[in-house]
Amino acid sequence: MPVQLARSRRMAGAPEGDRSARARLALILLVLLLASVAAASIATGASDASALSVLQSWFSKDAETLLSARDRLIIYDIRLPRIALGILVGAALAVSGAVMQGLFRNPLADPGIVGVSAGAGLGAIAVIVLGNTMLGPFVALLGIYALPLAAFAGGLVTTLLLYQVATRHGRTSIATMLLAGIALAALSGALSGILVYMADDRQLRDLTFWGLGSLGGATWTKIMTAGPIVAAALAATPLLARGLDALALGEASARHLGVPVQRMKVLAVLSVAAATGAAVAVSGGIGFVGIVVPHLLRLVIGPDHRFLLPGSALLGASLLLLADAVSRTIVAPAELPIGIVTAVFGAPFFLWVLLRRRGIVDL
Repeated sequence: MPVQLARSRRMAGAPEGDRSARARLALILLVLLLASVAAASIATGASDASALSVLQSWFSKDAETLLSARDRLIIYDIRLPRIALGILVGAALAVSGAVMQGLFRNPLADPGIVGVSAGAGLGAIAVIVLGNTMLGPFVALLGIYALPLAAFAGGLVTTLLLYQVATRHGRTSIATMLLAGIALAALSGALSGILVYMADDRQLRDLTFWGLGSLGGATWTKIMTAGPIVAAALAATPLLARGLDALALGEASARHLGVPVQRMKVLAVLSVAAATGAAVAVSGGIGFVGIVVPHLLRLVIGPDHRFLLPGSALLGASLLLLADAVSRTIVAPAELPIGIVTAVFGAPFFLWVLLRRRGIVDL
């Protein structure tokens, strides 16, 4: 079985030779990159406290001498929650993209492009607008978990519809998937527009900035709300690695390799919906992370999902923290929505991937 699976990975697009050593080295470097970016994020902003002084304050009995009251407020109540939320959201979006690309066997699949993020956004908007009226009992029952669970439900329904429409007789049509994703995104956008029309002035202002994507409202409460859902979804994805590698040869070949294809599909769909829904609920619309990150990693370490999935989590978190740093500094003291930053860099990359697949460009 290991020999068959290794052969399937080579047939799926991996070049001759073992990339395992390179992939393990890449994961180590990605861990160091994430630590460096997080340290830089702590030290970037109005407070001049360094990452080293913050670390020293954690282990020192005289923390007040290392950090002033103002610095402690900025670091512990603003920057650290923002960094933690950026890591959660970046990892969730990047891993969701990698799983969807493996499931649909196409590097153009992404929760944002095929409408999953729009469906999750519809669920979140419904709770924001109708939380005090029609959905009042739902919100009262679930409390702070109402928003991420509603977003999860919206993403799950959209993913299931997308898969059912695009798959016939065990084969997934990529063209149908993309067209169905556009249609579902448009439908979700229309329903969201109706809810926005019903919103009052306060809700409308919140929805406007929420839709552009931001980590500015990060709090420990938000992290405790979305964190368990994202963590559970990410913890389930390593179970998909072997199946996604085998699925690159087709569903029939994957079954012959002993992969429980249908069960793997269900787990993949639930993981993507949970991770994307929770991320959208707490950060709004942040696009292109799920398509850029896995593609960059495949160029370096190949398509082996044993390394691609954890690598996507690390690189996605790092890139989102970098995008957040740009959004905080490029128009300082104001703050540019992070969804604009990821779109500015992600959209040209997506066009490059599309043109490269069609043989129009060779770079």
